[in-house]
Amino acid sequence: MAAIGLFFGSFNPIHVGHLIIANYMADYTNLDEIWFVVSPQNPFKEREELLDENKRLALLELAISGDKRFKTCAIEFDLPKPSYTASTLQEITREFTMHQFTLIIGGDNLQHFHLWKDYQYILDRHAVYVYARTGILEQQNVINHPSVKLFEVPLLNISSSYIRQTIQAGKSIRYLVPELVRLEIEKLKLYHLPK
Repeated sequence: MAAIGLFFGSFNPIHVGHLIIANYMADYTNLDEIWFVVSPQNPFKEREELLDENKRLALLELAISGDKRFKTCAIEFDLPKPSYTASTLQEITREFTMHQFTLIIGGDNLQHFHLWKDYQYILDRHAVYVYARTGILEQQNVINHPSVKLFEVPLLNISSSYIRQTIQAGKSIRYLVPELVRLEIEKLKLYHLPK
């Protein structure tokens, strides 16, 4: 039975910050693989902000190519929208009975975890690995639950929205995203404002 970390996100687009987190979880925890679960529609985000999910998935595949510890997962593409983590966990557990799944979330998500649909179901059945900057977690009202494990991960202060704004401002995203992702975004003119 493999221990799989599920790293959910819009990945709009994937950037080096995401990869640093995934790499840390692969290196410093019991997880055998990290699966990047692309969310077609996050219930907390506006639909208009999102690039088509298949394009986001393709960029993600470019970003992790060559690293056997990482895989993409498009299971939410066939589930009802918006995507709720508890529903996805139910489906992925049913489909891949040979694996043990752990949820990977950020410290900011932990703050609002009690607002998630069926959050108690998640805590009762899955470990939740939380990444945050050093010292941040101590200041939060974190969930005191045996399923929750906290990790102080070196994080970059960049976001997918910052990358989109940088592209729209005509600036370079070199070093913010993997080089293959940058080349694909530039070739296809992704995230550019319509003219």
